[in-house]
Amino acid sequence: MKSNLRVFSYLKRYPGLATAQFFCATLMAVSVIFFPKITQIVIDDIVPNPARHDDLLFWIFLATASYFLKDGLNCARIFVNNHFEQNVVFDIRSDLYQKIQRLPLNWFDSRRTGDIMTRVVEDVTSMERVLIDGIELGLVAFIQLIAVGLVMYLTDWQVALWATLPIPILLIGAWIYSKDARHRHKAERNASSSLNSLLHDNIAGIRQIKSYAAEDEEHTNFNRLSHEIRKATLHLMKWWAIYNPSMSFASMLGYVLVLGFGASALIEGRMSGGDLVFFFLLLGLFYEPVGKLRQLNQMIFSSRAAADRVFEIMDSENEPNASDGESLPPEITAHVRFDNVSFAYGSQPTLNKLNLDAPPGHTIALVGSTGAGKSTVLSLLNRFYEHDSGTISIDGTDISALSKSSLREKLAYVTQEAFLFNGSVRENLTLAKRDATDDEMWLALEAANGASFVRNLPDKLDTNVGERGVKLSGGEKQRLSIARALLKNAPILLLDEATASVDSETESQIQAALDRLMENRTAFVIAHRLSTIQNADRIYVMEKGGVIEEGTHNELLAREGKYAELCRRSFLAEREP
Repeated sequence: MKSNLRVFSYLKRYPGLATAQFFCATLMAVSVIFFPKITQIVIDDIVPNPARHDDLLFWIFLATASYFLKDGLNCARIFVNNHFEQNVVFDIRSDLYQKIQRLPLNWFDSRRTGDIMTRVVEDVTSMERVLIDGIELGLVAFIQLIAVGLVMYLTDWQVALWATLPIPILLIGAWIYSKDARHRHKAERNASSSLNSLLHDNIAGIRQIKSYAAEDEEHTNFNRLSHEIRKATLHLMKWWAIYNPSMSFASMLGYVLVLGFGASALIEGRMSGGDLVFFFLLLGLFYEPVGKLRQLNQMIFSSRAAADRVFEIMDSENEPNASDGESLPPEITAHVRFDNVSFAYGSQPTLNKLNLDAPPGHTIALVGSTGAGKSTVLSLLNRFYEHDSGTISIDGTDISALSKSSLREKLAYVTQEAFLFNGSVRENLTLAKRDATDDEMWLALEAANGASFVRNLPDKLDTNVGERGVKLSGGEKQRLSIARALLKNAPILLLDEATASVDSETESQIQAALDRLMENRTAFVIAHRLSTIQNADRIYVMEKGGVIEEGTHNELLAREGKYAELCRRSFLAEREP
């Protein structure tokens, strides 16, 4: 129930809409009593009295007006409710997305993309049901139940008492149904999330599935998870199939009891025929909201399961200094130091008292075997993860004290696999500089050796590159990534295997672009190819999270150590730039 209460806490942001909703619901609930009362008057006063037969048309008109009033109020309530509900759902989605943007990378490392998408899209939509139906079924039904019940007791409290006798049975039934409802609905939501995660992975990896002829195996996996949804849903519906008809039967007992004791009151003269018809009409209006509240019970638990999954994200811990912290000055010399830095992924040590020094404007190359910790150095400098001990500083300022936005403004990061968003070339470039002009973009593309292929695209800068840049070659994507880094014009450059996945001809073009990119910048370069690193000002050879050698290319070759061994074993490709 706590999660649903948190959903309703969003309603207080719109007091005007809440007041209008309550006003319409109250008047509508009261207006439903008009027709039964008019029916009583017609039966008891108009029909038996010939002198008043001419008044029948007036009461028929009044009955029509009562329904027009009720449905007019309902129309207004639905309009208000829709605006109310959509505003709140927008706020929840916005808050959830903002929260996701502020979560640390290690939170994403342990979660599947499809599951996160399910929570943002489907679970928020499921939460929406408790806002629509929670207000419509809950508020309207409750007010109508109180209003009609009060009139029933004022009409004949003895008959009304028999009419309300099934209520305790309904409450007990709702309690029994509700005991394990949360777990039943949560199982169904989790099964749906697992299927969406598999579907997301399979669509993203469709080329791999086809290349390994794994269609049948993945279809089997899909059917297995789809069966889990079917099983969880059938278990859910089994309980509902028992609960709903049982509670309907209990409600109908009220009609039987009113028929028996109302007819007895009519025989004894305590009730008129109009009173009994009035009571039966009221009884229909009394049990109508009871049925709605029974449906609401089902919806609340479905919404609660979804809300639990949404608020699990909302309650996760933000990145440290995601939005607060110190700021670097506009101009920095970009002197980067790692002093005795240690870091572990979970229980797996990755860096152990690492020391690196990158003076302003110097290019620092990191080499070593796979798993030596090279990429971790760049991740820690970006503060994708927080180091466990030691100090990482820029111009003497500990980056742990900086706001991440201020830190990352000074960094340009080019990864091995260039990531492009499903949008135009322009949209992908302006990610680095929101107000970049066309001239600035073309200059960056020229420097990245990418202007020629962009000019040959159908719409040039406005050409859509497809999801993850699928419409471009690997080299073209990488040159766009470098152009984006050039456009950012950051004083510190991070290159992680920027030429590892391209051919020799493309590599030479990209390397020329990288050389221009590294001019007058402090650069960290990770590479396996000699052409990329041999001109670095300082080369650090890493092994098991620490530095075992450092020096220039020629100095390290002369030492005949690990670096020279890597060159001889062709771990670094021996090719001239």
